Amino acid sequence: MSDILNSFVVGQLYSNAEIYKSFVVATAGGLRFRIVDDNISHAVLMTSVPTIRKVRENPYHDRIENDILTCTAACREGDQTLAGLNKRLPTQLKLNFPIHGFIIIANRDDKSVGPKRWRYLVLLEYIRHFQDNQIDTKGSLRKVWVFEFRIHSEPVKVPVAFDTRLMSEVLRDSRRKNPTSDDERAISVPEENTIGKIDPMRIEAMRSRLLGVAPERFEHLLKDLLSTTGFARIEVTKYSQDGGIDLNAYPGLALWVLGDWLIQIQAKRWIHTVGRKEVAELRGSLQPFARGSIVTTSHFSKAAIVEAREQGKNPIHLVDGSELSRIIIQNKAEGII
Repeated sequence: MSDILNSFVVGQLYSNAEIYKSFVVATAGGLRFRIVDDNISHAVLMTSVPTIRKVRENPYHDRIENDILTCTAACREGDQTLAGLNKRLPTQLKLNFPIHGFIIIANRDDKSVGPKRWRYLVLLEYIRHFQDNQIDTKGSLRKVWVFEFRIHSEPVKVPVAFDTRLMSEVLRDSRRKNPTSDDERAISVPEENTIGKIDPMRIEAMRSRLLGVAPERFEHLLKDLLSTTGFARIEVTKYSQDGGIDLNAYPGLALWVLGDWLIQIQAKRWIHTVGRKEVAELRGSLQPFARGSIVTTSHFSKAAIVEAREQGKNPIHLVDGSELSRIIIQNKAEGII
């Protein structure tokens, strides 16, 4: 039976041979391009979901959160540079070439699974890339490049011969529904004075621990932190993934100057960027006269910062992963994790 396929179906499993022969790309590597006459025909991105043990060992692993795939560029040690194949990915913004996503369901050492161990995710849309801090396999702080993609679950069946046309249609519709400005693609990097005098290595070590916490546990972790830092009457709402209010809290006696304000918090144990949309949605969910805050383990886009501070609107307080880590360390609250 030939390994060359005419089309790929979302959710179905394929072998590595079927993938590289059908798309005419390299036989190995997490990112593979087909180049024809110096033009990108299409790309194939291979990702994985780690076991629970590996999540604890490497909280920076590739993740799918909602419809967003977040990947760290190749190279497990030392600072990364944006070069080679990784540098080609952002050019999808102008060239509109297809990026096909596959996720492995079992390690190659697992003999109970046959050669078809790659599940097709369908077409990927590049959203943004940015430089971030991570701790490498030797325990050293380093600079890495992180990429975010939107996963499109339709069309369900993608003929290889027509993937360019389909990708163009998908991108056109997505960009109409999700217009993205330059400020939305760019993230807001914490200023040095927001982190204070704490060693950046300690900051990132704490953030890596937070990234390994389950989303539902993260909400209760924030409840404990709020209690430690002077809040009272703290309620964790029923866990859901609908983007609503996750915690309600009131200032305690130590925060007497704030009176009886209701603080409504959205907790996002994300590795991908929190954007303007999430800020606007939280504002729309607040009770009258309540104050809102988004607390995340990741970053905020510059557009999210602008939206949170927009004049004439109820301000939303934003706490990113670095600031959250600093607060935990300064309040000696490491035991809540």
